[in-house]
Amino acid sequence: MAIILDGKSAALSLETELAARVAQLGTPPPVLATILVGSDPASATYVKMKGAACRRVGLEPRPIRLPEETGTDELLSVIDTLNSDPRVCGILLQHPVPRHVDERACFDRISLDKDVDGVTSLGFGRMALGEAAYGAATPSGIMRLLAAYSVPLEGRHAVVIGRSPILGKPMAALLLNANATVTVCHSFTRNLPDITRAADIVIAAVGRPRFVRAEWIRKGAVVIDAGYHPGGIGDVDLDAVIPLTSAYTPVPGGVGPMTIASLMAQSVAAAEAMAGLRDG
Repeated sequence: MAIILDGKSAALSLETELAARVAQLGTPPPVLATILVGSDPASATYVKMKGAACRRVGLEPRPIRLPEETGTDELLSVIDTLNSDPRVCGILLQHPVPRHVDERACFDRISLDKDVDGVTSLGFGRMALGEAAYGAATPSGIMRLLAAYSVPLEGRHAVVIGRSPILGKPMAALLLNANATVTVCHSFTRNLPDITRAADIVIAAVGRPRFVRAEWIRKGAVVIDAGYHPGGIGDVDLDAVIPLTSAYTPVPGGVGPMTIASLMAQSVAAAEAMAGLRDG
């Protein structure tokens, strides 16, 4: 019987621990600032979910909504203000921003100490090198979920399907840092089914519904579905794949809750570092 890697349960346990740690920081509570440019409904929903998670662990959410026509310079000025605010422990710039905004410049303006979503070039580089930095929230959440269920990584062959800068690439780096052997696949990869069938761990982050099929998975593999599409469908054809796995993440209820919980964990760690309770 395959083990269900229950992200909801793991997230609840982590949030309970985080609430106790935030309480030790006293008042006023640390602030997690979220910047939303424009009115994309999905982005607005994500911001609300992050605000609710903040309140559950005792952080103060500070949502900042800017109009669609906001330019790069104006957005950089907002980030500068938050960087200098001693109560702000973390800064989130909701992706995507409008096309006329230089998103990379704005991401990289976030102070490394407040880059709790792992979006800066410096943070990515330090994370990849195994130095102190906050990793991208979804890969970090996956690593926390694997650890919660004691899934062994050292020496295992992990295949990551997807190479985005916020998921596939940092996921591969974190797995390498955990001594896994990692293969990164993408839309130009040849013989993808043959590659995934050799994997002990398959992480699907390709952004295509039910892309990973049962015949791609070997018996006993661990399957992590990091996708989410309308109707509660992931990147894996889970109904067909589950009987082959030793462990898997459900959709929904697997990776999603751990993404937000990991973001909260990194925000609390940043707040503790600002208070001098831990190294940055």
